[in-house]
Amino acid sequence: MTDPIKKIFTSFSTELVKDVDANAAIQSFKTGDVIIRTGQYIKNTVLVISGKIKVYREDENGGEFFMYYLQPGQACAISMICATKNEKSQIMAKVVEDVELIMVPLPLMDKWMMQHRSWYEFVIDTYRSRFEEVLEVIDSIAFRAMDERLEFYLKRHADVCGCKELKLSHQEIASELNTSREVISRLLKKMEQRGIVALHRNNIELLK
Repeated sequence: MTDPIKKIFTSFSTELVKDVDANAAIQSFKTGDVIIRTGQYIKNTVLVISGKIKVYREDENGGEFFMYYLQPGQACAISMICATKNEKSQIMAKVVEDVELIMVPLPLMDKWMMQHRSWYEFVIDTYRSRFEEVLEVIDSIAFRAMDERLEFYLKRHADVCGCKELKLSHQEIASELNTSREVISRLLKKMEQRGIVALHRNNIELLK
């Protein structure tokens, strides 16, 4: 396991990589698997080797509020906080592309914070970057109209995947933006007329 750790988590010291290799476990999950549920206790910190995970909140009616994606080299800050405080999860995490994960047991996370400077810096940087992402989402909800939120949402997805063609259904977008499919379809059509996107059968192409 040492080689993928060094390759993906480049900031980890040699000593930390050895500790991860000796004590953590790798698990694989398929697209659609829910790996963290609201209300459960989190016993492991999750580090992503490959694939992609969607982190979101779910209301009592099953509605979703999209927060951020986890990609290779990243960890879930909210799950880290819940694990550290032994609190129940307030989020859902679902696999959107088959993933390989490093599962770090809670006691090791606390121990490594004191033993490994590179782990401490990784955790702090994870908190900071996720906090900034969540602030962006809050700003988009509080200060932007739905058409601006939709454009922000699409550009954010493009940044995450490093691509212009987004394989997103109108219903999926509507669920994550907490609106109706009809509203999203109408706004996308207007964006197409303005030359911002091109709508295809199986994807949305971002032009600007």
